[in-house]
Amino acid sequence: MKNSKKTLLQKAFILGFIALAIAFQSCKKSFLNVDPAQNTAATQFFKTQDDATKAVSAMYANMHEYNNIAFPSIAIESMGSDDAEKGSSATDATYMNTYHNFTVTAGEGQLQGFYKGQYQTINLANQILTNVPGITMDDALKTRYLAEAKFIRAYCYFRLVRAYGDIPLRLTLPKNATEYNLPRTPKAQVWAAIETDLTDAATALPQTYGSADVGRITKGAALSLHAKVALYLKKWTDVLTYTTQVMGMGYSLYPDYEQMFRTTHKNNQESIFEIQCNLIPNNPDASNSQYSQVQGVRGSTGGGWGFNVPTADLAAAYETGDPRRDATIIFRGETTPEGDVIPADGDNPRYNQKSYVPFSLYVSGFNEGCQQDKIVIRYADVLLMNAEANNELGNSAAALGPLEQVRARARGNNATILPKVTTTDQAALRTAIYNERRVEFAMEFDRYFDVIRQGRGAAVFGSRGWKAGKNEVWPIPQNEIDISGGALTQNPGY
Repeated sequence: MKNSKKTLLQKAFILGFIALAIAFQSCKKSFLNVDPAQNTAATQFFKTQDDATKAVSAMYANMHEYNNIAFPSIAIESMGSDDAEKGSSATDATYMNTYHNFTVTAGEGQLQGFYKGQYQTINLANQILTNVPGITMDDALKTRYLAEAKFIRAYCYFRLVRAYGDIPLRLTLPKNATEYNLPRTPKAQVWAAIETDLTDAATALPQTYGSADVGRITKGAALSLHAKVALYLKKWTDVLTYTTQVMGMGYSLYPDYEQMFRTTHKNNQESIFEIQCNLIPNNPDASNSQYSQVQGVRGSTGGGWGFNVPTADLAAAYETGDPRRDATIIFRGETTPEGDVIPADGDNPRYNQKSYVPFSLYVSGFNEGCQQDKIVIRYADVLLMNAEANNELGNSAAALGPLEQVRARARGNNATILPKVTTTDQAALRTAIYNERRVEFAMEFDRYFDVIRQGRGAAVFGSRGWKAGKNEVWPIPQNEIDISGGALTQNPGY
């Protein structure tokens, strides 16, 4: 007899839509204004335009929930790389080391947390895509809401498929109990579904918003994520097509690399898609992002937890004089550009500066740094994807321009550092682009998967136990397999 329990994917809150359970608000961003309330049954919800608005707001809000942005994300998307290691005290959360040395087993909890976080958000998107079409409301707003839901669903599946490989693909709500437990869908089909959602989203989404809606998904975000999907699939012509479109949309590199990541410069001209996190006065429960807190400077001065810290290997990877090194890494004993003195002693010699919030912005009773957004895609990524695609297509000379834009921003007015890359030898330029991606996006949760998609896992991670044929993906959470009624199988080697 099959187990009657449902996997996280199939639970899906089909009997009650949690529209108001996770929220964050802003007087300037009405789409994030979600008032705490009781759960509302789906049969009573999705009746009005206001219901649709609340549902979309809940979907956005869930993106900075703990499983999506804190420990589980760090474990799955950062710990395997050569840029980051556990941090904190030696005895705290030692299970994180199993991701870094590739000894993690299927029962480790962060695997379940990450899986859960993505499918919960996918469910919220599917609720919108299933129910909002039947609401009588403004047609243009309805079209946009559906496009936003398709983008967010695509983004979650992107995170899942690169982490686990074949995964259950749920594009509609289950109609009855026979549809609860889905088997794993071949990853090629998952990638195809992601591309379909992103194509639909890019067609319907606006290029920009008014000030009240800054932070919503845009056409540029859909095209940029589609370029990234094509990058993983080695569809180089598509990468070139999508990045070229985005390069004509008015985005530009923020002139100050270090300041780009500070909370005072959210959603700047380089930001294409960032997960919005706010500190809501008098509402600590709504100000619930722990992205910065778990990575913050550890100790009485910083108040953070000190996890996901830069490695010595990363610190040594920068060219001499590259200012991105000091803008990415907080070194023990330094004074930050914002004037925070980092003690010379402590558990960790380095911390992630990109998630850092100046200590003066901490508010008692709130998660430290809860107002720090997580930047997911920025214009520098579009430029380097364009450079990589040009080079792979044999247009090496055309790759030099976008690569130089990224290096020139880092170089600033100091002509003695970061010389122009001039080689048009495809292999040498490929290495230069790979190196540029590493230092430009260090500690931004892409390095591990970049190395794997480049086919360099054994060369870069092999000394820590990475094995080809196994560690390209993480294990499917064992609990999901146990309660799936035999529907789910495990990845090879786990």
